[in-house]
Amino acid sequence: MRISPLFSRIGTAAVLMAALFVGGATAPAVAAVGHVCYTALPPEAHDTLDLIEDGGPYPYPQDGGTFYNREGLLPDQETGYYHEYTVETPGSPDRGARRIVTGDSYQEDYYTADHYASFRLVDYGC
Repeated sequence: MRISPLFSRIGTAAVLMAALFVGGATAPAVAAVGHVCYTALPPEAHDTLDLIEDGGPYPYPQDGGTFYNREGLLPDQETGYYHEYTVETPGSPDRGARRIVTGDSYQEDYYTADHYASFRLVDYGC
């Protein structure tokens, strides 16, 4: 069974609970990531995930590059843990806004349709 990266860090729940019981304590920021079923992704995202699994070749030189999580929406990890890949947008004259961001954990793939303003963890079980 795969545990969501949102709750995989031991201690997060304990810190949140402590913040509820200690007056004036501020809870730490927790990554804001939703979920999306693999089957609900656009076909171009499936194509990108297939390319990632095959190791390329990728359509853009930026694909496979480090994603730095500057927005802070994904769980905190060391630099180099996340990598980004383009999801083609039909009709777009450039790379568009859609991406897959992968983590180093098995099936830790995030989809964004709005150029990193939000992320959804891909659920392969639905």
